[in-house]
Amino acid sequence: MSYAHPPGLPIVDAMTPAVLVLTGPVTRDEVSELSDEVRTLLRATGAGVVVCDVAGLGPPGLGTVDLLARLQLAARRAGGRIRLRDPDPGLHALLDLVGLRFEVEGHPEQGEPALGVQEEVEPGEPAV
Repeated sequence: MSYAHPPGLPIVDAMTPAVLVLTGPVTRDEVSELSDEVRTLLRATGAGVVVCDVAGLGPPGLGTVDLLARLQLAARRAGGRIRLRDPDPGLHALLDLVGLRFEVEGHPEQGEPALGVQEEVEPGEPAV
């Protein structure tokens, strides 16, 4: 038995970001296709974030940095952003070296204290 799919996009929870799994070395020709896919995922989900699973990219290099910068640019132009999942520590260091900041899953956002950390108080005041 078969049935017709309902018209329009499937129902998607707008609070759950889409995941884009990046694997292997990515060629320059694939970068524009991946940028288009990021824009499409942002429009389809309405979540404003696309999670890029970068665990399968292999050893980090400037090609990876270029790819991530272009994906972030495409996401920003579409009104969203990307978040990295499982980045290699070397990739994280390389991104810091070139001055690119990305939100990473499981890490507190910049400027926010980590959970369970008490802020400094004046002497004599009780800890919050």
